[in-house]
Amino acid sequence: MLYWLPTRAQKRTRKNLSFCFPAKSKKQINQLTHASLNHTAATALEMGKSWILPIPETLKMVVDSEGESAFHDAVNSDDGVILLAPHLGNWEIFGLYLCDDVVSTWLYQPPKLKQLDQFITRTRSRSGISMFPTNRLGVSKVLKALKRGELVGVLPDQVPPREGGQFAPFYDQPALTMTLISKLVQKTGAKVFCGFAKRLPEAKGYKVIVEEAAFGIYKDNLDESLAALNSTIESSINKAVEQYQWEYTRFRKTLDGTKFY
Repeated sequence: MLYWLPTRAQKRTRKNLSFCFPAKSKKQINQLTHASLNHTAATALEMGKSWILPIPETLKMVVDSEGESAFHDAVNSDDGVILLAPHLGNWEIFGLYLCDDVVSTWLYQPPKLKQLDQFITRTRSRSGISMFPTNRLGVSKVLKALKRGELVGVLPDQVPPREGGQFAPFYDQPALTMTLISKLVQKTGAKVFCGFAKRLPEAKGYKVIVEEAAFGIYKDNLDESLAALNSTIESSINKAVEQYQWEYTRFRKTLDGTKFY
């Protein structure tokens, strides 16, 4: 229905895919749009399990993993770790799985509905995850956690306020990109990892994939660091392009101020 009806999700998905993959044919873009919207619907329908089921039952749905050992080695080093969870696959299960038995603090953008915000915060906090909105208090909490050598989580592909971002290439297109992650790295020397819970075919469960960010993210030069941040997100997306939330308004803020959507 999302694909065949003239929905906003369909129009944005198609436009974002055409913008990021200009070499693909119209047929290829149509096929990818259809697949992406299927996964968007799957993600929405899976939220009940990831939010409401007892955590052990949720974690049982992860049947395979890749890169987990290197990630936990970094967490156990007490140097501080930033975990990036883009809107890819099932990011709720990804966070729950990697933060199981790990002290962690996550930044998030609260939904406008207060009751929904309270519900999401309560369910995400069941495993001991501390949740803070992306404001000055939240950033302060995250900075302190990193200085204590703890794990913090961030959704890195959210569009920041203009004062909190800078344009950097995302699939070779200018995208307003949050500077927070790069600045946290510069202040704390934390290691950065990125990944997702890949949805397996035929309801077989999920494979958690996590890998260290591109080396350039540790550069002092902000332009280089932001380019590496987006390159890191792309590396994860390229492992399951159709599972990215392409209807997200990633390019709603433009260099020249024109309207993209």
